[in-house]
Amino acid sequence: MALQITSTDFDDGDYLGPDHILAEEYGFGCAGGNRSPQISWSGAPEGTASYALTCYDPDAPTGSGFWHWVVVNIPADVTELAAGAGDGSGIPAGALQTRTDFGKPGYGGPCPPEGDHPHRYLFTVHAVGVEELPVDADTMPAVVGFMLNFNTLEKAGLMGLYKRR
Repeated sequence: MALQITSTDFDDGDYLGPDHILAEEYGFGCAGGNRSPQISWSGAPEGTASYALTCYDPDAPTGSGFWHWVVVNIPADVTELAAGAGDGSGIPAGALQTRTDFGKPGYGGPCPPEGDHPHRYLFTVHAVGVEELPVDADTMPAVVGFMLNFNTLEKAGLMGLYKRR
């Protein structure tokens, strides 16, 4: 069985609801709940020692996309992050949220530029072959991605969409 990722909050290719959109206090012009969606996974390959979960917008007008959420070192016996976990309260013991492109750890919801096309938010679970990546809360997402590239046994993705009106 291959690694699979699902959410009770949205199906692959669906639009993310207002609860998951960036909150007004971030200053980008959106007024959502900034609540991370529920994410679960199953079918880990043999040798999985931990998991990582990322959320990335490849459509951001930055030239390099935008990292919205990065969680690493999720223990191998954990197969779900509850809705709202991205505020830090639901992150399992041993797991670590690292810096996003908002400049700090934790979930930051979608908020593409007004009038832009729908952006894709790629939630990816990585089955990792080591218990801990050598990173800390201030590690940049590109460095985490580099570490994941060399330590991921298998990965699975789920895409959410959002477009500002």
